[in-house]
Amino acid sequence: MMTNWKSPVLALAVVIATVVAFAGTSRPIAAADRQPNIVLIMADDLGIEGLGCYGGLSYATPQLDQLAAEGLRFSHAHAQPLCANTRMQLMTGMHNDRNWICFGIMDPSEKTFGHYLQQVGYKTCIAGKWQLQSYDPPDYPGAETRRGIGMHPKDSGFDSYALYHSLHTEDKGSRYANPTWLEDGTLKQAAGQYGPDQWVDYINAFMEREKANPFFVYYPMALPHWPMNPTPDSADWNDPEKRLDEDPRYFKDMVEYMDKCVGKVVQKIDDLGLRENTLILFYSDNGTHLSITSQTQNGPVAGGKGLPTDAGTHVPLIANWPGMIQPGVSDALVDSTDFLPTMMQAAGHPLPSDHDLDGISFYPELVGEDSSSPRRQWIYSFYDPRPGWDKDHFTRHVSARDRRWHLYETGQLFDVQEDVLEQRPITAENDTAETAAVRKRLAAVLKSQSQSNNDVQ
Repeated sequence: MMTNWKSPVLALAVVIATVVAFAGTSRPIAAADRQPNIVLIMADDLGIEGLGCYGGLSYATPQLDQLAAEGLRFSHAHAQPLCANTRMQLMTGMHNDRNWICFGIMDPSEKTFGHYLQQVGYKTCIAGKWQLQSYDPPDYPGAETRRGIGMHPKDSGFDSYALYHSLHTEDKGSRYANPTWLEDGTLKQAAGQYGPDQWVDYINAFMEREKANPFFVYYPMALPHWPMNPTPDSADWNDPEKRLDEDPRYFKDMVEYMDKCVGKVVQKIDDLGLRENTLILFYSDNGTHLSITSQTQNGPVAGGKGLPTDAGTHVPLIANWPGMIQPGVSDALVDSTDFLPTMMQAAGHPLPSDHDLDGISFYPELVGEDSSSPRRQWIYSFYDPRPGWDKDHFTRHVSARDRRWHLYETGQLFDVQEDVLEQRPITAENDTAETAAVRKRLAAVLKSQSQSNNDVQ
């Protein structure tokens, strides 16, 4: 039957019918309608060897592998060797020597990416692990000068929060079975439940509630961090008495449950019809725990958490945004300070060219822009997690690196491409013409960036 579009009554009826028909479905919101949603997910203690898309063989990670296959996978993303160091750089866009107080303490005067995105119209949510307010237990030497002086979640730039380890360390409880967490000012416990499930549910409820607004979700995961406990998919979970048992054999289950949690968040974005207007970033805060050795296509890889070598800093980075990011692999260098300027550019509010942060936006790399914007040529690292309870055995390292070479302020230079474990230092006395040029270039980076008084040889 031919429709008579000259009839205004009939035309109005057709429009109403069309609206009603769409009301019961999830319809993608066009990118032109509003700023994109941004979802940043960060694993806790996972090097690149932990994912199948990076050649890992020990764990099934189908959700992340699919995100990588349909998005952009970075081959040269790095973090700091320990979690608090990375989290502070990630959230502030500044190197640790500009904002470091001590391990597990974020200066409450800092401006986080939550604050930045709130200011440009985003609804913001954080759920998972905090550990940035009060880290030292009361009997640790010097703790009285540091306890409770960090940033409280309510002041961190997030409209909604549900976070493990938000207050004093000794009160944190479990992050896994029978979890304890602070949710929008209320301390909660859930006997018989699993912490990561609570935070995924919280994030998904937030996205449902704010689906009409541009939102930013930061999901600093607890998984697969020690203690290595059973997950709800482990056989031992069926015995409540075993749910807090600690054994490295559960690490496989934890990585696979981490992947499952990512899948649930992505599925919710799909169900809300928001996928085509949502930038999803997956990253990790440092390498895998030292007790874990994973199999890869290139042989076994021992975890290097806490070490300044690739085993401690080389982490996965996956970016997914259908229609905006083309599938592929990027060799761009990325540092944890780069996320804040990247997300601000994605939000349509790039930082001014004279900003005083240390990060460089990799947004042009995501969307394939032939941009005149600077591309990162090196990574500077000031790494010293002390003081801090149980961190005394770690050593300060200040270094600069690129894809292949790693120079420490001590003067030791390593060819990471040929010596990934950094066992054969190259000293200035043994330089070739090539390594002398590399040393000069990276020493200039250290001189320009470091607040250390040490001279680089």
